[in-house]
Amino acid sequence: MGKGDETTVVKARASTLITATPQQVFEFIAVNFEQNYPRWSPEVKALEMLTPSPLRLGTQARQVRVDQGRQSNSIFGVTAFEPPTRVSFAEGNDQFRTDYQVDPLGGQTRLTFAFELRRMELYMRPFEKLIRVAIQDGAERVVRNIKSLIERETARQSSGQV
Repeated sequence: MGKGDETTVVKARASTLITATPQQVFEFIAVNFEQNYPRWSPEVKALEMLTPSPLRLGTQARQVRVDQGRQSNSIFGVTAFEPPTRVSFAEGNDQFRTDYQVDPLGGQTRLTFAFELRRMELYMRPFEKLIRVAIQDGAERVVRNIKSLIERETARQSSGQV
């Protein structure tokens, strides 16, 4: 990487097994994205869908997040929509990308979440190691939160509580 280059890709990946069908997991993440995204990612303080429902390739949304005490505003869009296996998003200026992969595994579903920070500004470089750790922790928290929410809801539905 040359001097003055502000491009660095920081990647994180986390996966978990969820006791639910791939369709249930995909529906929770993609079909009901507007309702559920702020639930599994409490850093999202505001979410505005810029494209009418349903979520599909090209859908745009605006979010306000507070991560590690830092507020950010971004517009992002759906870059892949492949029911019931995959949905991906990218920030409008390609600052970040996220991918949710849903795969059947026996009687469970494996959810794999990937995050890429596509650019790291020069002023962030001294904190690169901390940023990498925070992003990996965040990825692991995302899959834990999604697993917990889905399993709680499917247990409630199967016990007759809605």
